[in-house]
Amino acid sequence: MKVLLINGSPRRNGNTRRALSEVASALNECGIETEVINIGTRAVQGCIACGQCKDTGRCAMGDELYETVRAKAEAADGLVVGSPTYYAGPNGSLCALLDRLFYSASDVLQYKPAASVAVCRRSGASANFDRLNKYFTITNMPVVSSNYWNNVHGATPGEVEQDAEGLQTMRILGRNMAWLLKSLHQGGQQPPVPEKKIKTNFVR
Repeated sequence: MKVLLINGSPRRNGNTRRALSEVASALNECGIETEVINIGTRAVQGCIACGQCKDTGRCAMGDELYETVRAKAEAADGLVVGSPTYYAGPNGSLCALLDRLFYSASDVLQYKPAASVAVCRRSGASANFDRLNKYFTITNMPVVSSNYWNNVHGATPGEVEQDAEGLQTMRILGRNMAWLLKSLHQGGQQPPVPEKKIKTNFVR
């Protein structure tokens, strides 16, 4: 089994990456393979509502970042998404990617356990955390919890090391995800058969 962890920070080795590494280490100790992917610093195209993905199952933009993340997420058994907090929300580049990924590839993501990780200097993490979880809760993905909200604190790289409680939350998150993944795979139960989506428009 394998979990993909997405570092939504432009800082390749900042506090978000450190938090995700703590989750990954706990997963590894439980026998779960992990991979961390960085979204980088290049501009990320947002969704333009062209609708082509409804026919093809993938975003029409076809950029390397999207294609790489889509392929790795499809192959993974679980997903963890981490982001720094910008104005009480996730990094805009990360959201641009996730909007396209979840809209075009929900069929290959559904029923995979998922979790979000929010990193902040002082506050805003809970709103960031809530926003990221909405991607999972609209995609039939079981949301994995810890013993606290999945937040860590730190401004400059390395400061997160002082947040002992936050790092413990990350370790427990990793162990909880490993437990859920193993329970799902060893239980032998197939996921529910998805119903065809019903859309009710309130403006006619």
